[in-house]
Amino acid sequence: MRNTLHDAMAAEQPLQIVGVINAYAAIQARRAGFRAIYLSGSGIATASYGLPDLGMTGLTDVLVDVNRIKSVCELPLLVDCDTGWGAASSIARTVREMERAGVAAIHIEDQVQEKRCGHLPGKQVVETSEMCDRIKAAVDARTDEDFVIMARTDALEPEGLSSTLDRCNDYVESGADAIFAEAVTDLGQYREFAARTGVPILANLTEFGKTPPFTTEQLRNANVAMALYPLSAFRAMSRAAENVYAAIRNQGTQEDVVELMQTRDELYDNIGYHDYERRINDLFAAREQQETM
Repeated sequence: MRNTLHDAMAAEQPLQIVGVINAYAAIQARRAGFRAIYLSGSGIATASYGLPDLGMTGLTDVLVDVNRIKSVCELPLLVDCDTGWGAASSIARTVREMERAGVAAIHIEDQVQEKRCGHLPGKQVVETSEMCDRIKAAVDARTDEDFVIMARTDALEPEGLSSTLDRCNDYVESGADAIFAEAVTDLGQYREFAARTGVPILANLTEFGKTPPFTTEQLRNANVAMALYPLSAFRAMSRAAENVYAAIRNQGTQEDVVELMQTRDELYDNIGYHDYERRINDLFAAREQQETM
């Protein structure tokens, strides 16, 4: 039975959605007990291409990582689709390709094409009508009724709460199934989004940004449906890698940082290595038996 984002939200309130940077991270997230996972546009730009999150990666780049993740993990996957990567026809193609890849949900944002990180200054958003057109194009292209189309708004900082709430109401009327409220600074703002739109609200709890690290209990009381941790594990992996590289380079050995590493047995357990090995051994045994007959 296919797992949907709706199912996951029904099972956990708020639903914790954790970012995965690659297929192996998805396996680790599943084993940790998460019910849904996320693929960040910023993470793809940085980890897969060594680029900043400034709209330099597109649909084809994202699908590479989507397909790798979905090949090993059945959890519902939410994918960052930036501004949809083009006009209506391009947005429609984005939806079709994401559905085909087995993605559970996408979010499309209301920034201009020359987008910026949602927690940095200088963001510019398009007119409400243009964002509504993006949403309508996505909704019209959808063939799977369980596929969630989420509208992300970056308007809170440049336009204020009242204008942003008006925008989100229009986004929902245009067909958005949920709202991704970016760079929220106060729990009361989430309550306003939930009350005004009547759809599930996602809180982005990215570190080093404008949103405090609210707890799940705080978010539940603020009527938040989804709590997103987009790059937490990747940031920890990156710092660990820096420390290991530095130790090897400066000390001429990895001896002092081995305790930071996942063991071979732990890795093999995560990826089911011994199951694959048994199949190979069975194949070799069958060949040997055939040769002796």
